[in-house]
Amino acid sequence: MENGRRLRLRRIRCQLLWILLRNRQQCVDQIPLATLLADTEPGGQPEIKNEREYAILKRQIQDAGLLVKRPWYYALSITTNVALWTLCLVFVFTVGAVWAQALGAVGLALMSVQLGFQLHDSGHRQMFDSAWKNAFVGLVTADFLLGVSYGWWVQKHNRHHGNPNDVDLDPDIKVGAIAYNDEQAQARRGAGRVAAMYQAYLFFPLTTFLAWSMHVAGYSYLIKEASRYRRLEVALLVVHAALYLGAMFYFLGPWSAIMVVLIQKGIGGAYMAAVFAPNHKGMPQTDSDSRMDFVRTQVLTARNVRGHPLTDLWYGSLNYQIEHHLFPGMPRLNMRRAQPIIERFCQERGIAYHETSFLDSYRELLSFLNEIGAPLRAERVRV
Repeated sequence: MENGRRLRLRRIRCQLLWILLRNRQQCVDQIPLATLLADTEPGGQPEIKNEREYAILKRQIQDAGLLVKRPWYYALSITTNVALWTLCLVFVFTVGAVWAQALGAVGLALMSVQLGFQLHDSGHRQMFDSAWKNAFVGLVTADFLLGVSYGWWVQKHNRHHGNPNDVDLDPDIKVGAIAYNDEQAQARRGAGRVAAMYQAYLFFPLTTFLAWSMHVAGYSYLIKEASRYRRLEVALLVVHAALYLGAMFYFLGPWSAIMVVLIQKGIGGAYMAAVFAPNHKGMPQTDSDSRMDFVRTQVLTARNVRGHPLTDLWYGSLNYQIEHHLFPGMPRLNMRRAQPIIERFCQERGIAYHETSFLDSYRELLSFLNEIGAPLRAERVRV
C-alpha cells in the first residue's frame, strides 16, 4: 500500500507540474514564481490573493447578469421534458410491434437523462430563487419520475463539487467498477484485476449498469442515512415502482415489459456516463498533499467540451464543466455566455483552461483508462 501511495503522489505531482508548464511562458510573464509555488504547497489553505481572484471573477459574472435565475426558461424546459417523456410512454404502450417498442424504449432512455439534467439543475438551485421550488422539482423528477433518491444524489454530488478529483474525498472516483488511479488498480484482485487491465474496452459496456447502481445506492442511502425528506422519498419511490412496473407489465405483457425496461436502463446509463465521464476523468487528481485554492481546483481538474447548440443539448450544458464548477448555481442557459469570460480570466492569470472537441474528449478518457490498466497488463506478461 505504501508503494501504491508513493506512486499515486508521484502521478499527482507530475500532472500538476505538467499543467503549470503547459502554458509556462504565460505563467512566467504574468504570475510571480512565489505565487505558483504557494498554489501547490502541500496541504496549504487558499491564499487571500486567490480568494480575491474568485471575487473578481464572480463580480464579472454578476455584472454580465449571468447569475440571475431564469424561471421562465426552466418552466418551458420542464414542460417540454415531461411532455416528451409522456409521449414516449404512450408510444411504447400503444404500438404493437416489438421493434417499435424497442425504439420507444430508446426514446425513454434519452428522455430519462434529459430529466436527469432537470434533477441536476434543481439540486444546484439553478432554477428558482425559492429553495422549496427547486426541491419540489427535484423530488418529483428524481423520486417520482426516475425512481432515484433525490437526497442521495444531492449529498453525493455536493461532495463531488467540493472535492473534484480528490482521491480521498470525491465519491465519483472512489473504488468501484473502474480504477481511476494506480493505487486503485494495484489493489484489485481476481476478476476485478482483469477488468482493470482492459477497462478502456469495458468502460462503456459497464456503464449500461449505471442506472441500476443508482437505484440501489439511493435505496441504501434512505435505509441507512438520515435524509431530510426520507419519508416523502420512500413514498414517492414506492409510487414510482408501482406505476412504472405496473404499467409496463399491464400494457406490454411480461416479456416485452422486461425488454423495454432493460433497454431503457441500459442505454440511459450509457448516455449518462457518456455525459459525465469526460468532465473530469483523465484530468489531474489531488489529495491531502496536493490540494490547491478554489479557482485552480475547479479549473484544473475539469475538462470542457467545445460548445455548439446540439452539443449543449446532448450534455445538458455540462460540457461547460469549468464554468459549472466555478458557479454551480448559474442557470444552464447562461453557461455559454460565461465561457469566454472565464476562459479570458484564466488566460490572464496563466491558469490552464482545457477545452477539447466532442470526439477528443472520449479519446482522452479512454487513453487515460488504458494507461491505468497498462501496468497490470505488463505484470501479467512478465508472469
